[in-house]
Amino acid sequence: MRGWWREISGLVLPAACEGCGRPRTVLCPDCGAALLGWDAGTGGPTGAVAVAGPCRVRPSPEPPGLPEVHAAAPYAGPVRALLLAHKERGALGLAAPLGAALAAAVEAAAGPLEDVRPAPLLLVPVPSSRRSVRARGHDPTLRIARAAAARLRCTGRPARVVPVLRQRRRVADQAGLGARGRRANLSGALEVVPGGGRLLAAGLVVLVDDLMTTGASLAEAARALGEIHSPFIPSSPEGLPAVSGQGGIEQRVGAVIASSPASFEINRNSVGTRIVAGGER
Repeated sequence: MRGWWREISGLVLPAACEGCGRPRTVLCPDCGAALLGWDAGTGGPTGAVAVAGPCRVRPSPEPPGLPEVHAAAPYAGPVRALLLAHKERGALGLAAPLGAALAAAVEAAAGPLEDVRPAPLLLVPVPSSRRSVRARGHDPTLRIARAAAARLRCTGRPARVVPVLRQRRRVADQAGLGARGRRANLSGALEVVPGGGRLLAAGLVVLVDDLMTTGASLAEAARALGEIHSPFIPSSPEGLPAVSGQGGIEQRVGAVIASSPASFEINRNSVGTRIVAGGER
C-alpha cells in the first residue's frame, strides 16, 4: 500500500528534483548526468567533467573475496541524495534512471559483446533483510536491478534478474560499523536458495547493489555463490564457481550505482585522461 500511494502521489503532487531540489521535475538533467559519472552543475555531458564512471572501484581496505566491481558514479552530492530518496523516502519514480546507471555499470563489468548470441547477464541482487523491506515498504535493490535488466534488454543485451541470495541469519544494522565490523557482522550471513545453482548455470553472473562502501556485502555475496555445490556448476581450484562457456557459472564481477569517492582512486594511475568541457587533460 505504501509503495502504491507513493507512486500515485508522485503523479499528482508538485515535484522537485530529488537530487538538488530544482522545481517541477523529479530528476533534473544535471542530476541525471551525475548518475552516469558526470559532474552535476556544469551543464551536463555537453560541458561537464567526466568524473570516473562507469569504471572499476576498489575500497581500502579491500575485503577478502571481493570480486572486481564497477560503479557508475561517486557516492556524493546529488547521487547520494537520489539513492537515499529512492531507498529511504520511497521516491519510486527514480527506479528507471537509477536502473539505467546500474545497467551502465553492469556493462562495464561484463565487458563488450563478443559473441553473436551472448550468454545472458544474470543480475543477482545483494538481498535486503525482511525487516528493512517491511520498514521501507519496498525492496530498493531488487527494484533497481529489474529496471537495469530492462534497460540492458532494450540495448540488445539479454539480461534478467535472478534473486537467489537470501539472509540465513539476522544481522545488525551496518550504520556506524567500520570495515572490520561490517565484515564480522556479515560473515556467513548469506546463502543461495535451494535450486539456485540451476538458475545460475546459464549465463554471466553479475552481483549488483545500489551502493558499495566497504565492500563487505558484495564479498559475502560472492562467498555464498562460491559455496554452491551443483552438478550444473563445476568448481574452480580456488573454490569459486568456474568460468565456463558450456553451461557453468561465470561469476567474477560486481556492479553498483555508486561507491565512495576514495574507491575511484584505483583509476588515477590506470586512466591517463579526463574529459573536461569537451577536451582532455
